[in-house]
Amino acid sequence: MEVNRNNPKHRVIIVEDDVLVLNSMVEYLSLHGYVVTGVGSAVEFYSQINLQTYAVAILDIGLPDQNGIVLCEYLRKNSKTRIIMYTARASIDDKIAGHKAGADTYLVKPVDFRELAMAIESLVGRLNESGAETVPPLAQQGVSQSAMPVSWRLVPGKWTLHTTFGGQINLTPKELDFITLLCRDRSTPSRRLDILKHLGYFNNESGNNSLESLVRRLRSKISRLNIEPPIQTVHGVGYSFIGDISVE
Repeated sequence: MEVNRNNPKHRVIIVEDDVLVLNSMVEYLSLHGYVVTGVGSAVEFYSQINLQTYAVAILDIGLPDQNGIVLCEYLRKNSKTRIIMYTARASIDDKIAGHKAGADTYLVKPVDFRELAMAIESLVGRLNESGAETVPPLAQQGVSQSAMPVSWRLVPGKWTLHTTFGGQINLTPKELDFITLLCRDRSTPSRRLDILKHLGYFNNESGNNSLESLVRRLRSKISRLNIEPPIQTVHGVGYSFIGDISVE
């Protein structure tokens, strides 16, 4: 198949955090005529797909800031981009998860780049003449940042909470202690009594009011970034942190 550099059907985005592998893939596919954008994180990925459409996305799963499966699900729901999972995860469960998320092709590393190019050519060949442009860039669709999947990074040493979109929330000592507690065991909600004790509040009206005030302020800080706050009230129990988060 002859590849036209000016044809939007031939735009490819690669999400791979290994710089050497990423550069090699970009170079190889560029030499074969594709217009290639290479990024190393989820936040860069969201930034790029918000600007223009891509015919094919090649996604690693093990990214530093968000699981590639989440990126795959997001693309499948919001675009007509064809998706190749390109990962070292070879178990049948991983493959099933990738296809359920919307992957068209699942390739296990290491992969000969010739096979990768053939997979792209096969997917591009399935698009009709306007296929890559049938859905406009996400920014033109009015998809806001708040609608995109968010993962979080807590940096206790700097008293900050960061998002995949580059947002930063400066935390007070109490807010930091509160989020740290919620992240200790995210399989179960943190109980209100445990939170009060951890923050040094008494289990009385004054202590409970102080806790609720802290939660309101923290949610307000996060909402200013046009992001849904990940702090969920679990009625009759306490609070939980929803979403992916890493602690440095």
